[in-house]
Amino acid sequence: MDKTSRSKGRGTGRATLEQVAGMAGVSIMTASRALSQPQMVSEVTRVKVERAVAELGYVPNRAARALASSQSHVIVVLVPSFSNAVFTAVLEGIHDAVAPGQYQLLIGNTYYSQAEEEKLLRTYLQSSPDGILFSSQAHSPAVAKMMEASQVPSVSMMDLSDDADALSVGFSQFEAGMEMTRHLLRKGYRRIGFIGAQLDERTLRRADGYRAAMVEAGLADPRLELMVPERSTIALGAELMGQMMANMPDCDAVFCCNDDLAHGAVYHCQRHGIRIPQDIAVCGFNDLPASAWMMPSLTTIDTPRYQIGFEAASLLLQVIKGQEPERKRIDLGFTLRERESA
Repeated sequence: MDKTSRSKGRGTGRATLEQVAGMAGVSIMTASRALSQPQMVSEVTRVKVERAVAELGYVPNRAARALASSQSHVIVVLVPSFSNAVFTAVLEGIHDAVAPGQYQLLIGNTYYSQAEEEKLLRTYLQSSPDGILFSSQAHSPAVAKMMEASQVPSVSMMDLSDDADALSVGFSQFEAGMEMTRHLLRKGYRRIGFIGAQLDERTLRRADGYRAAMVEAGLADPRLELMVPERSTIALGAELMGQMMANMPDCDAVFCCNDDLAHGAVYHCQRHGIRIPQDIAVCGFNDLPASAWMMPSLTTIDTPRYQIGFEAASLLLQVIKGQEPERKRIDLGFTLRERESA
């Protein structure tokens, strides 16, 4: 056992930056710079330090670094689901935006629950994050108080805030819901149903847009709305489509609040010999990869999920660095993908 290994075994047992520097043959300051700002040292030095880190199993003390620099290089990201492909793309965009700055992400799943969001935030704020990315704008009073007290900058994703001073990146869920409904109206459909699940704030705003378009056309009928709080799945979409057609047999089109439900609606029709779109049209939301390839291909709203994550994280980084953002409210828009199902 060499001297470095013996010294590592005493005290806390945790390798120190001093030991890394000694093994690499550089000063502590140079070793620190090689780890935090590798572009500031030579390639030879960086490799020596990285080898020492690997051999010693050194893990930087993030808390100490945060105290010294007033920054933790940690960004908290709160999303409502890990299994939903929508948020997988958002997370990829966030990662690509923060990776060059060597930020670490603390990612929490709120399960569409304000209580869970509150619990996660209370825990994550103990890590003194430099910023927080929310996928929701509706927070509990406790979350609002914690954010006000912590003074940690935050950006909300997916929908646009009505507050001109709040940082938000996304698109208008209301306008997207209205545009899909208007599209169906332009195609000649009149008894247009809306199927929604989960009933999170994004679904409710899409439903508001649907309702506004139907009122505008003089065709609003509350009986055409089928909304349930259950988690959205393909199976649930098939079940709800069956209910819609049983309860409202004159329904000639259905706007599903997301593609999962729409896929289930299509499968229900196929199992029961109902022709799409001849007997009934089906539309979705989010344009998941399978939507373009199913038979018939699904008319849906294409949402810029990766770009939302990337732009939201980039906006947050500007604020963390003390820069005044050119825009606090970034509207990335949406695209209606007209396909065979409508």
